Amino acid sequence: MAKIPRSNENDYTQEMSQTRREFIETETGAPLSHLGHYSIPPATLSGNIENFAGVAQVPVGFAGPMVVNGEHAKGEFYVPMATTEGTLVASYSRGMRLTREAGGVTTTVIDDAMQRAPMFAFADAREALAFGKWVTQHFDGIKAASDATTSVGRLRDIEQYAASKLRWLRFNYTCGDAAGQNMVSKATKAGCEWILANYPGKVEHFVLAANLDTDKKHSHLNSLHTRGKRVVAEVTLPKKLMTEIMHCPPEALFKQRQYSNMGALMAGSVSNGAHFANGITAMFIACGQDVANVAESSAGFTYAEITPNGDYYFSVTIPSLIVATYGGGTGLATQNECLNVLGCTGQGKVNKFAEIVAATVLCGDLSLASAVVADEWVSSHERLGRNR
Repeated sequence: MAKIPRSNENDYTQEMSQTRREFIETETGAPLSHLGHYSIPPATLSGNIENFAGVAQVPVGFAGPMVVNGEHAKGEFYVPMATTEGTLVASYSRGMRLTREAGGVTTTVIDDAMQRAPMFAFADAREALAFGKWVTQHFDGIKAASDATTSVGRLRDIEQYAASKLRWLRFNYTCGDAAGQNMVSKATKAGCEWILANYPGKVEHFVLAANLDTDKKHSHLNSLHTRGKRVVAEVTLPKKLMTEIMHCPPEALFKQRQYSNMGALMAGSVSNGAHFANGITAMFIACGQDVANVAESSAGFTYAEITPNGDYYFSVTIPSLIVATYGGGTGLATQNECLNVLGCTGQGKVNKFAEIVAATVLCGDLSLASAVVADEWVSSHERLGRNR
């Protein structure tokens, strides 16, 4: 079996990417005539990818403008969305028009925590309980060891979860502008090494992660306790505006909301929203986020009311929105450009980006639900979303 070519001297060059494309073409017989057309300098990709051979180009469109009245995101935004699904950008733009004419979307980041959850095993449950009490008493020492590994990450608290003779410690960190998964792994490792060096009892087994942090997969624990940013976006829509723009009154949309709640309950869904994943994925690809985090970020809650004067209050809560404006893919050329369009480059911008994502999700859910109620869902996809 032939090995993929690599260079020990410099693996991130135009020449090496071309060598790998030619190798794959020879081995598979499949031509790679488009992968080699890109503007990203290969030298900037170290730490982002291995065996670099080219770029998968995803079309980017802009939705908006969207008005956001956040604590961090304030004003009008044109939202970059990378997708191959026709109708998507148009639908989000329609929701943005509705919320813009209603005065904008109010957004709030209400919690912030990134986790690693090591597991400790003991001889019996009583020893595991004693260990848990010791950890609580020695939090300051654990925190000092963890925080020493990072300039921006800070250990906030440690939750504890027990089963049998096992004890999981859910380390919660704030991570500045980074998403922080690698940061908290390193910090938690240091904290656990301090625990193992100082705990007077016997730990029979220790592992740095045992699936309680549910990295890159949904969990109800993270929905209740937050992973990444917990963000709320909300808006009150005048009845007249909804009828004119979305062609459905608040009463009809509220009734659909109840049907959707029941359907989600019957299906055992992790979300009662319409399609959080669409907007989040499109923004994640455009803006250099770790796209696998959509698994957690797309689970959330919608809530609606008809106000006493007949208007429509609508909100989305995203409890596990994992975003970054520093590190990972955010510094790559096209991704950084898209973040810059949103004013989300530079220090202290991650909460602003989180609020823009949440507001976008709200606009998309409003638009899709309205299209279903007004019987425009299928016709709009037929008009905009099919390649004939």
